[in-house]
Amino acid sequence: MPRLVPAALVAVLFAFPALAQQGQGQWFVPGQGQQQGQQRPAGQTPPRPAQAPAQRPAQPDQPLPPGQSTPAPVIGIVDVPEIQRVSTAFTQVRDEVERRRAALNENLQREQQRWRDEQQRFATERPGLTPEQLRIRERDLQDRITDSQRTLRDRAANIEQVAQAALREIEQALALIIRQVATSRSINIVLPRPLVIYNDPPFDLTQEIAVELNRVLPRISLPADAGETPAPSPPRAQQQPRPQGGAQQPQGQPRRN
Repeated sequence: MPRLVPAALVAVLFAFPALAQQGQGQWFVPGQGQQQGQQRPAGQTPPRPAQAPAQRPAQPDQPLPPGQSTPAPVIGIVDVPEIQRVSTAFTQVRDEVERRRAALNENLQREQQRWRDEQQRFATERPGLTPEQLRIRERDLQDRITDSQRTLRDRAANIEQVAQAALREIEQALALIIRQVATSRSINIVLPRPLVIYNDPPFDLTQEIAVELNRVLPRISLPADAGETPAPSPPRAQQQPRPQGGAQQPQGQPRRN
């Protein structure tokens, strides 16, 4: 079965450094710690506020200060297509969107057949119509076709919007889980598997992330398809009308001895 917008979830790994950029100072890199200003010797007058110390702590959105070495790389590997395959939320969204697209295609085929029938009926009745009647019938038919096309386009756009919104929710949850798992293992670089030729199993975070994603986001609440007609409710059981005046009908003839 084809994957649903695979590029959307694959892009989360390439965007992962940008997501983590909001808190680069919060990466738990072994041996990095927070850079503190150098202590002043006893008795030395503290500098004025305008005289900032030469060495300042690295800010989350700023590069490392000159002369400070970068942390040692600790790498993790994630297989996003495998996470998609085992994700219950991703499977739910993919199946539901495919079902809605199939229903939309069926509606489109029915509308096209109805338009052809209307045009054929109009062509049959054309010889017996006056010019004014012809103009009215042509305008009415064209308006109905235009309205149907607009309705189908709006429904198709709504299906795609629902799919994209659901994928963004999965992406956000996946990015957060990747960061949490990486932080718990003191990992500061996460790479998608297609970029890695070889790695030892301890570097692979796929299984742990997939399990956590299914725990945190097992399903997604999708809005109803606006173009679908709800199934008719079953008819209620018809009750026998009661006679007026409170009198009850006899349930049967009395037994004679």
